Amino acid sequence: MRLVRALLHLTPLVLLVSSPLPALEEASLPLTLAEALQRARDSSPRLDQLRSLEMGSEAALRGARAQRWPVLSLGASYARSSDVPELSFAFPGGPTQTVFPNIPDTFRTRADLAVPLYTGGRVGASIRSAGHQRIASASDLSAGQADLVAETTDAYWSLVRAREVERVLREAIASYEAHLRDVENLMEAGMAARNDLLSVQVARDRAELDRLEAANLAEKANEDLLRLIDASAGTRIEPTESLGPPPSAPEDTKALVAAAILARPEIAGLRARFEGARAAVSIARAAGLPQASLIGGLEYSNPNQRVLPLQDKWQSTWSVGVAVSLTAFDGGRTSAATAEARAHADAMESQLEELERGVRLEVTARALDLETARAGLAVAARNVDAARDSVQVGRDRYREGLTRSSELLDAETDLLRAELDRTVTITRIRIAGARLDRAVGR
Repeated sequence: MRLVRALLHLTPLVLLVSSPLPALEEASLPLTLAEALQRARDSSPRLDQLRSLEMGSEAALRGARAQRWPVLSLGASYARSSDVPELSFAFPGGPTQTVFPNIPDTFRTRADLAVPLYTGGRVGASIRSAGHQRIASASDLSAGQADLVAETTDAYWSLVRAREVERVLREAIASYEAHLRDVENLMEAGMAARNDLLSVQVARDRAELDRLEAANLAEKANEDLLRLIDASAGTRIEPTESLGPPPSAPEDTKALVAAAILARPEIAGLRARFEGARAAVSIARAAGLPQASLIGGLEYSNPNQRVLPLQDKWQSTWSVGVAVSLTAFDGGRTSAATAEARAHADAMESQLEELERGVRLEVTARALDLETARAGLAVAARNVDAARDSVQVGRDRYREGLTRSSELLDAETDLLRAELDRTVTITRIRIAGARLDRAVGR
């Protein structure tokens, strides 16, 4: 009886464990290209890093400017000393005068002020160098944003392309299966050979393998886009942008190159670093020039060591003066540092020239890629129309027994290739346009 009751209690638990759990539905995220770009900007760790570096360069500029301001130093101290014999003098006809009393407790407060008068150009050069570094950091941020836009755009259209290729292959597989059914029916009637059936099956199987590959590429592109926009794992992104090519007119390559030289953030950043390197030459040279400062101090202490005889009470004294220093000999360190900074500036200038040449080549190549892709679109569209007509004519003739199965199969394969070519060409135009925009800096 106890065994029966135990089984009755365990039955609901067994049923719960053995029953299949409801499958978790894959989340879907409709996304336009603009939304993808905005989410990528908001969630990019790289951009956060570049923003932090830009804030650091702004702080460095404030620090460089602060070198022009006076420096005020405040200090206080207390010391306890051992007892010492007092030093006193007795003068004839007068009282005994204690010159050095025994004051074991010493309290001291002091304020010092230093104002730079002449630094050999070091302060001004430091400010210029820090200012150029801040410009370079801002340019790095702009370049990082442009790279992120190009990468996200590439990933978005790669996903669109993979999904569209998969759709085209599904339609081709359906067409092959319809053709396969026709061949099977004709074989039953003794009007088709076995090799016709095998040829269609092979074509369908190849299309299925291509579809699986396209599905894998779509999954990879989906994961890449999830990484860029920081979306939850397992989310299926549904691009909502039309696959049609964007309306655009040809642009003059020379004008694009000239615009890129002015607009590319990498060039602006490297040019700023070159100017900063030139300022660093002045900073290094200033170490060998005289340095002059206006200095002042106010001391309030007990006892005040400058007031004799010493007295056990608080007294104040002050001082004002000019300090001039010049390094007479440093073993060649200043000249070596100046030469190193000048060599670094020369290297920056050469790097800037090389970058400008590379940008010219990049813009020209991207413009040619876009022009070629646009030219190929008209050819691909006409090829699709011609292949579609060939398939329709081939099906009609095949059903009437006027053509062979292999000829219809060739027409269907040509249509598949034409539609894939058109899909790839359209997305190539989109990607080439985005890459040209990145190369031009817009």
